[in-house]
Amino acid sequence: MFQERMTRLRQKMEETAIDVALITDDDSVYYLTGYYDYLHMEFGRPTILVIPRDGQSLLITPVIDVVMAEEVAHVDRIAAWNDGEGAEWRAELPGAVAGAARIALEPDHMPPMVRTCVDDLAGGKDITSIVPALSGLRMIKSAEELQLARHAGQVAGAMMAAGRGAIAAGVPEFEVAIATSQAGTRSAADLLRAHYSDANMSPATHFLQIMASGRDITKTHHRASTRVMQQGEPVFLCFCGMTNFHRFKLGFDRTFWIGEADPEQARIYDVAVASQKAALDVLGPGVEAQAVHRAYAEVIQDAGFSYPFRCGRATGFSFLERPQLVTGDTTLLQPGMVFAVDGSVSTDTFRAQVGDSFIITDSGYEQITNHPKALQDMIL
Repeated sequence: MFQERMTRLRQKMEETAIDVALITDDDSVYYLTGYYDYLHMEFGRPTILVIPRDGQSLLITPVIDVVMAEEVAHVDRIAAWNDGEGAEWRAELPGAVAGAARIALEPDHMPPMVRTCVDDLAGGKDITSIVPALSGLRMIKSAEELQLARHAGQVAGAMMAAGRGAIAAGVPEFEVAIATSQAGTRSAADLLRAHYSDANMSPATHFLQIMASGRDITKTHHRASTRVMQQGEPVFLCFCGMTNFHRFKLGFDRTFWIGEADPEQARIYDVAVASQKAALDVLGPGVEAQAVHRAYAEVIQDAGFSYPFRCGRATGFSFLERPQLVTGDTTLLQPGMVFAVDGSVSTDTFRAQVGDSFIITDSGYEQITNHPKALQDMIL
């Protein structure tokens, strides 16, 4: 799988006359090699994947992680470097770019100190972006990736059900986060044991739970706090960060009420649900990405509310991939793409949001996150 991805990228490099690509985004390194770190951060210790158009691939990574790299990385050669020893990660770069007339990198995902070094080494050579080629490859998911997406949907469903069950008057928000984390971890562990052989892949959910209740409901990315939920309050649960199974990400969210729903809030919620339905009525192969957003936005604006944020985004091994369901994105949707698709309405005092994830199919779409969304089902 990883070798096939590397081969496809090299074909793109051939088509665009790129001699060497320097990959530094953690998700991209994983996509191409299977190598990753658990922390999803590099602590000032960069990892650089060097892919020449012709020649051996090279992984430059800290010696502190070399045991993992040697076990999982699908590359031709690994160069480990140590803090303060010699030229550190810089030692391999001159040879990596030597003779390359055109160098490609990920401009927005390369540490500044690495970019400075590459610029110095390149001199007057052409530096371009590998992002269009790489993100283009990642848009259409393989059969293996689609299986991950479906399993991620099962994990998300377990978390949503647990969160729903934990919401009640007199309960602090953080108790909901504990319940969702436990449920997601157990679901992921069951799936890993049943379907996968990667002993290094952790089932543990991570990312702080996004949720808001009561007066905080308009805070879109509020984290679970010590606030105690009360009767009659709305509660928003979002799993767009926590739905991360075997490194595959999805979007998933719902709005609930404890005991009863304020009539005006219920009206707003119904518009949010209708806006997602309008988007789904359009979603399918051959449709422009922006057309999905347009259908969703029209429902919201026709109901008298403000122009909304994007309807959705492609997901995969990154939280945000191409294309986006937003005005200006003319990408035609294709089978094998995976999207988070939202319905949402925001006001000064209340916001409602429902969101699910979908696989584009030959005839339409397959929904891979599932939880009720009818108003009567959202009142707990």
